[in-house]
Amino acid sequence: MTGRTIVGRNAKWAVAASGRLVYGTAVTAPIIITAEMGKTDQAWANGLRRAHFPVARNFVDAHITLFHHLPPSHLPEMKSRLAALVADYPAPVARLTDVMLMGNAVAFRIDSPELLSLREELADAFRGLLIPQDEASPKLHITVQNKVEPPVAKALHTHLSSTFRPRPLVISGLSAHYYRGGPWEQIGRWAFRG
Repeated sequence: MTGRTIVGRNAKWAVAASGRLVYGTAVTAPIIITAEMGKTDQAWANGLRRAHFPVARNFVDAHITLFHHLPPSHLPEMKSRLAALVADYPAPVARLTDVMLMGNAVAFRIDSPELLSLREELADAFRGLLIPQDEASPKLHITVQNKVEPPVAKALHTHLSSTFRPRPLVISGLSAHYYRGGPWEQIGRWAFRG
């Protein structure tokens, strides 16, 4: 049954080599583009996510989403553009500025005009391919808790806010992933020059 595609009402599902049912195939799975954090910042964010994200829903490491849903048919162009961006630009300057409460989620807000400028360059290149969510400029953030009851999120927000101080955040590169309804499948990573 491995590799067999199952067509559902709204999406294609496939049976992976592991026997697990996954969303999409390499041809149909949407692509997510993220900014990569430096190792120390990634370890810090992953630790918070492991501590506070519901275990049954925590499929991926902490991340900074730039695009939520790009068509896989344009993967070669995406790879080329990501490689060119990181070769042409140094790592963008970024700062963690505060702790955000988003209903049933808690995240750290990121201020980085340089990263937003690079993202806008990619958005311009992919006009006509973007879903509405990706057409708008994002509010950059790192989610450390989601899908909990609002009082639980509020308590974590209060706790994290009490000790938080704005600080630099290292952005080391860009990455692309297939979204398959659970854990993401990494396509590639591209590190900023110098």
